[in-house]
Amino acid sequence: MKGFFEWFKSSTKMKRWFFIVLVGIVLCCYGFSKILVQKELQIEDLIWIIATFIIGFTLVILGIIYIQKRTLELLVQANSTEVGENKKVNMKSLIFNKNLYEKGPNIVVIGGGTGLNTVLQGIKKYTSNITAIVTISDYGKAATNSRKELELLPLEDVKESMIALSSNEDEMEKIMNHGFISNKLRGLNFGDIYMLAMKEIYGNMAESVGKASEILKITGKVLPVTLDEIRICAELKDGTVVEEKDKISDVAYEKVTKIQRIYVSPSNAVPAPGVLDAIKNADAIVIGPRKPIYKYHSKFINKKCC
Repeated sequence: MKGFFEWFKSSTKMKRWFFIVLVGIVLCCYGFSKILVQKELQIEDLIWIIATFIIGFTLVILGIIYIQKRTLELLVQANSTEVGENKKVNMKSLIFNKNLYEKGPNIVVIGGGTGLNTVLQGIKKYTSNITAIVTISDYGKAATNSRKELELLPLEDVKESMIALSSNEDEMEKIMNHGFISNKLRGLNFGDIYMLAMKEIYGNMAESVGKASEILKITGKVLPVTLDEIRICAELKDGTVVEEKDKISDVAYEKVTKIQRIYVSPSNAVPAPGVLDAIKNADAIVIGPRKPIYKYHSKFINKKCC
């Protein structure tokens, strides 16, 4: 309760915006009440009610926006040493001061695919102390020609995480996924060649991925969860084992049986160097979800419904 009243101190400059929101709510309620109590509505009454509601709604929105803006300013002010030395410091310059992000919390994000990348794109706006621990798997899909030719681990999720953490995602995506068209390099893409070069220079794949993140100047760093190629497998109730993730739902539907368990193969995969230390030192750990492993077929749903 004590913390609640802190918002009403003169130094916070919040009372005016709370008051504006309150006035907006009163005007909106007044407009609704006029509709409920009036037996007949003249054109003048209708215009007055609509104008009152619009003004009230606008005040509520503006009040909420400025409360959030002021909250951000207070957060920046609380975490900046410059404000203590100079009370007249420009708050806008502090908000866009990248040094503040370096003092942000240590966030570890674990996962793969679009779910992980969406989380990374949001978090990088608030802190640069990010460690993305990314899966090393092609999820049962056929290896690309580039990967086969260069004999690389499935690093698609690693490259996508680097793109998500870059300052210019569109340009980084063009570079990392650029496919060569010349005869000697046809079928290869720059991202795979770059990761192979880093592996040959630094030897260890985990260190190579970390160094690649530093060289590309991305926000935070990316680590492979393991140096072993992993697969998502399923054991069905009839004993059938499916070792390709994308085929789990199809096989389960064809055999009309339930999924007994989902597991990762190999089960004894060793965490890559730096992964456990990153988790131990994290202020927060976020699980970046992928799309569901098991998707229901429309035929199956229709049978159930009928």
